[in-house]
Amino acid sequence: MNFWRLQLQMVKLSRLTIELLQSRFQAHSAFIAKSKQITQQISQQNRLCHCRSRNQLNDSNIEGSMLKYLNQKEAINVDLDLFNEYKFSVDQLMELAGLSCAHAIAKCFPADRYERVLVCCGPGNNGGDGLVCARHLALMGYTPVLYYPKPTPKPLYENLAYQCQRMEIETISDCPSITSAADSYDLIVDALFGFSFKPPVRTDFVPVVELLQKTKLPIASVDIPSGWDVEEGKLNDCDMEPTLLISLTAPKLCAKHFKGKHHFLGGRFVPPALQRKYELNLPTYPGNEMCLEL
Repeated sequence: MNFWRLQLQMVKLSRLTIELLQSRFQAHSAFIAKSKQITQQISQQNRLCHCRSRNQLNDSNIEGSMLKYLNQKEAINVDLDLFNEYKFSVDQLMELAGLSCAHAIAKCFPADRYERVLVCCGPGNNGGDGLVCARHLALMGYTPVLYYPKPTPKPLYENLAYQCQRMEIETISDCPSITSAADSYDLIVDALFGFSFKPPVRTDFVPVVELLQKTKLPIASVDIPSGWDVEEGKLNDCDMEPTLLISLTAPKLCAKHFKGKHHFLGGRFVPPALQRKYELNLPTYPGNEMCLEL
């Protein structure tokens, strides 16, 4: 009798042990699951905090850098200092500016998708930048076509136009219509007017300005979107809005009103002392890049 009673007690004890182990296992499993849930929540919160911190850091860097936007007088004075104090020649700066424009265009509009480029050039330095840009675009695999309605009768501009001719770049004499431009080109480069522009638009340039205002093609503007005030930006609601703005030397005040997709800085030639004089606070160009996105 004692034997069976002992066996019964051992069975009960075994059941209790099993139940206790099961209970502990379930509790442990619940603990593990809860721990994983808490760990995931903490990890998610950490990632969110990291993103916020990174964004705040980027914002503080942008604010701390205080990139200078030049008014018209400052832009003119910077150029005069480059010519007079630092002994740069116009063609020297124009070559570097036009080259940086071509590089910015290549970054935003690759040649395999935007091969056919209409380059619209004005009569001044902005137009000269456009002529240089067209030549470099041709070397990069694009097929640029020049529209140069009023060539400047000076050796510098005549030589730039001649170089384009010898590069087998076509020049057209009539401004294309909106329809023909859409059929013939993938991109338009606006190199008409710079920071010395004063409205109204002269008669020779009315057709091309209207094309820029009404076309659905992407537009890359050199330094100042043509027709904009250098400080106030758009003068009318119908004024063009380029997809790409390439600010040269330093951005002008009108660039604060730019709402397009890409804003690049080009013209990697500003001496450190000149930067300090005008407190330009230009960002550092990466590596050997000719331009950088702002």
